[in-house]
Amino acid sequence: MRRDLRPYFIRRMQDGWNRFYVSRFVAPAFDALGSHPDITSPRNVEIWGGGITAGANLHLHASKGSMVRLATWRTGEREGRIEIGDHVLISPGTHIVSSERIVIGSNTMIASNCYISDSDWHDTYDRTAELSKHRPIVIGENVWLGVRVIVGKGVTIGDNSIIGAGAVVISDIPPNCIAAGNPARVVRELDPARGFRTRSTLFADPDRLQQDMDRLMRYMLRENTLTGWLRSLFFPTRAD
Repeated sequence: MRRDLRPYFIRRMQDGWNRFYVSRFVAPAFDALGSHPDITSPRNVEIWGGGITAGANLHLHASKGSMVRLATWRTGEREGRIEIGDHVLISPGTHIVSSERIVIGSNTMIASNCYISDSDWHDTYDRTAELSKHRPIVIGENVWLGVRVIVGKGVTIGDNSIIGAGAVVISDIPPNCIAAGNPARVVRELDPARGFRTRSTLFADPDRLQQDMDRLMRYMLRENTLTGWLRSLFFPTRAD
């Protein structure tokens, strides 16, 4: 498909079903979930285990074939925890798996197909047990992880830093910098004096934002008809 051919009322019905699905099946899987979550393709979201929390305005975007997975595991008396701040974006295909503790600061953006794990899950010599191969991860505020970034156990990434696409982060990254490579190394310093405009500015008035997005959706779908949409489903053409 080259564009969205759904009529506005069909889009509204589908969005309503998604909101119901999130409230009935996804939100209860969190220990705590803040206000105004935006979770797309919720049937492709898996929340597994306890100790998973997220703040306000979580944008959690999965898609068909690109599941988002947040999972914690219990080992004896220790259970992993995932703590996500406010206004965080998590993109399709991302997996966040915790044996101890993973903290993701507010306003952080995580691009598609990232993998964040605070454990190796198997010891170097004893492949049947995790043993001591786990250490907590702290990702600061306003961090940006590029596509397919891997973050390993024991790592701290400082506020405002950017991790380039495909990087493998196995040691600490300081704040206010750009890091890239395998293993990730600092390649550029950022100037905090210039200031950072974070995702929180988008949500200063969440209700107004929702109204604006609805008006935009209505405008973009204004020419779509039910018959045209049904035809595109069963008899698609190159123009669709």
